[in-house]
Amino acid sequence: MIPFNKPYLTGNETKYIEQAVFSGKISGNGLFTHKCQYFFEQQYNIKKCLLTSSCTDALEMCAILTDLQPEDEVIVPSFTFVSTALAFVREKANIIFADSCVQNPNIDTERLEILITPKTKAIVVVHYAGIACDMDKVMELAEKYNLLVIEDVAHAIDSYYISPKTGEKKALGSIGHLAAFSFHETKNIISGEGGMLAINDERFINRAEVIWGKGTNRVAFFRGEVNKYEWIDTGSSFLLSEINAAFLWAQIENLEKIQNRRKQIWNLYYEGLKNWAEKNEIMLPFIPNYATNNGHMFYLMCKNNSQRTALLESLNSKDFQAVFHYLSLHKSPYYSNKYKGEELSFSDRYSECLLRLPFYYELEDASIGEIIKIIRDF
Repeated sequence: MIPFNKPYLTGNETKYIEQAVFSGKISGNGLFTHKCQYFFEQQYNIKKCLLTSSCTDALEMCAILTDLQPEDEVIVPSFTFVSTALAFVREKANIIFADSCVQNPNIDTERLEILITPKTKAIVVVHYAGIACDMDKVMELAEKYNLLVIEDVAHAIDSYYISPKTGEKKALGSIGHLAAFSFHETKNIISGEGGMLAINDERFINRAEVIWGKGTNRVAFFRGEVNKYEWIDTGSSFLLSEINAAFLWAQIENLEKIQNRRKQIWNLYYEGLKNWAEKNEIMLPFIPNYATNNGHMFYLMCKNNSQRTALLESLNSKDFQAVFHYLSLHKSPYYSNKYKGEELSFSDRYSECLLRLPFYYELEDASIGEIIKIIRDF
């Protein structure tokens, strides 16, 4: 069986874990945590990074920092993983679900402004498959209506937005006021389970450190800025274990190599399927001219749900594990009775028709060729 995903090990993970264990500091915020955070701050021009136990935790920190009040609204794409919305639901926000684009599953920025009301507090964007949303449009609306922007960059490490207006190239996760990264084992670089809060607005740095430290000013205490630490705010145990940070550092050291191979895999799929897709009116990933490709995943859009089911069965019967994911959140059992908005037809279409192909660093060219052949024959 060729799996959908297989975690890649660079070779130094256990070496660095051993170093972390023998350092005597394994609970978090130690040497490897600092190395990882500093890398992201320098590499992607982020003001402050804090490693977290998961991307979900990073999103929950974003939700706390948003300081939501009763009846506040947060705009969230419906086609996304549950954590994107759940973090704000836990802070008692009213979720306003947005539809996806025609060209790709990202939030439809052309219809974003009509969702904004006097109660809107924040916009959450998800850069699906590592492909940037139209961030000029999002940030313009945020400035116009005095809103916060949170980037869910779970898919989007080492991917960029290039402004059509200024030509400026910015890393995804460095544009919104706050951002949440994922290092889950299905991502480009991993720590098994883990995430990171990225802070691009200095107003949030001090409070983020307190929330990260269980609501205390312990981080400031360890820096010698206060003579004792106390409970001063809400928070939780959001820190990533130093063992996971050590694992992550081994991945970061190999980021360029990992990215190069993943982009090769993406290009093999695209070149092998583009003529077939055009002939059969099947949509492949669309990358706007303002976005770069980080090789996170490769997907195709079947014409309907029954065609996807048949293709999925065809691949699985030949021991290639393809998958689909993300049922529209506004139609989920948890939220459907709460949703009062309009039909989100494109989100539903991606839920019913999108198929993800096997994708991981060690996937061999020959296996990719076999997958392409099965799809073309189908």
